[in-house]
Amino acid sequence: MMTTAIKAGRIIRGDGTVVEGPATLVATDGRITGVGPADQVAVPPDATVVDAGDCTLMPGMMDLHLHLTQWNVLTFKNYRAAAFEVSPQLQMLYALLHAQMCLESGFTTLRDMGGNSYAGPLVAEMCALREAIELGIHAGPRIVVAAFTVMTGAHLDLIFPRNAIRQPLATADGPWGLRALARHHLRTGADWLKTCTSGGGGTDKEEPDVRNLTQDELDALTDEAHAFHKRCACHAFTPHAQKMGVLAGVDTVEHCVFTDDEAITMMLDTDKTLVPTLAHRSDKAIEQRRSVGTSQFVLDKMKRIQPHTEETFRRLHAAGLRMALGTDTQIDPAMGDNAYEMEIYVDYGMTPAEALATATVNAAYALGMQDDLGTLEVGKLADVLAVDGNPLDDISVLQRRERIHLVVKEGDVMVDRRPGFPGRRVVHSEDWSWQIGY
Repeated sequence: MMTTAIKAGRIIRGDGTVVEGPATLVATDGRITGVGPADQVAVPPDATVVDAGDCTLMPGMMDLHLHLTQWNVLTFKNYRAAAFEVSPQLQMLYALLHAQMCLESGFTTLRDMGGNSYAGPLVAEMCALREAIELGIHAGPRIVVAAFTVMTGAHLDLIFPRNAIRQPLATADGPWGLRALARHHLRTGADWLKTCTSGGGGTDKEEPDVRNLTQDELDALTDEAHAFHKRCACHAFTPHAQKMGVLAGVDTVEHCVFTDDEAITMMLDTDKTLVPTLAHRSDKAIEQRRSVGTSQFVLDKMKRIQPHTEETFRRLHAAGLRMALGTDTQIDPAMGDNAYEMEIYVDYGMTPAEALATATVNAAYALGMQDDLGTLEVGKLADVLAVDGNPLDDISVLQRRERIHLVVKEGDVMVDRRPGFPGRRVVHSEDWSWQIGY
């Protein structure tokens, strides 16, 4: 059994309480065995003591909506060409690199929301990557795998050009066709199904109000996920799409660019969690897309819906809907820049504490992992960050990688940037000069 004690200036527990003054967290065999004021937490004599100085300890962060196997601008010059040039096997290794870049930035849990290639869905690759990390073959964050499970012509089908050849498992139609596709993905090892009930923003010549799936089809998908004790996430830009998701019993609602009072009431009454993904439609993201050759039509559409994302977010926040952080990181924004999402939340009316909750306790609840993650409490997994600064005073400190001095996953120090110490990294190139590969 390995015991680690981390000493710091304060602890943000994640449950709404803060330990001020010298504080200590002790983890044994990957779980927290003590946390609180330094004079109240005994440090076992055999513990490895890690001194984080005046840093703030807080729970590891989570991003519940990103696409590790999409063609991020950090690693490809032309994402459209890369979609057809890069093998699924190489893309899996890029996904590992992308995941490690997020871990370097303090994100210890990622829900990967799926991807396709010219060879078909990348579910098996992501399940293998998840297991390689779990087995300790590679260092990386905890990965929760979702699988695209959509109809022909769905938003996620149109990520590829309309006339590109589709593989048999890319889409399905009708309740029983989609049940068969869901069963295949779940047998492969997917933790979640990811589907769509509306159009979206990042595809050519497809408006957000295009309906994806019938209610019977969505009901079938959700039923299959729940029958196997798995979960279902629903991309839902419009009020109608959100209502369909509620009626089907999906577990999380993604995006919500537009909404109405009835949809809000239905989501509140059924205790849904929203994953907003606002960074994906920020000016920063739009400029990144422009730089890698995204068509003007898509850029114009992203800019056109941008004001609606703010209006809807403010309405849903005021209504009290639970939110969990998700960035929709893929081509944009950059892998590792996930914490920028929280700055937008604060700009749109959240307090820093509320924004931090989206990446910690709320995210754990949405994943059904609240007994293990999300707060720093005895018995939970020791996913811990040591931050040079206090995110409750300035949420943007979490965007500055050099200010995240420690990233600890299950009691193991994965990243150590403390000044004056030897240091430990997962991605070893400080400037990421390797970033363009194709």
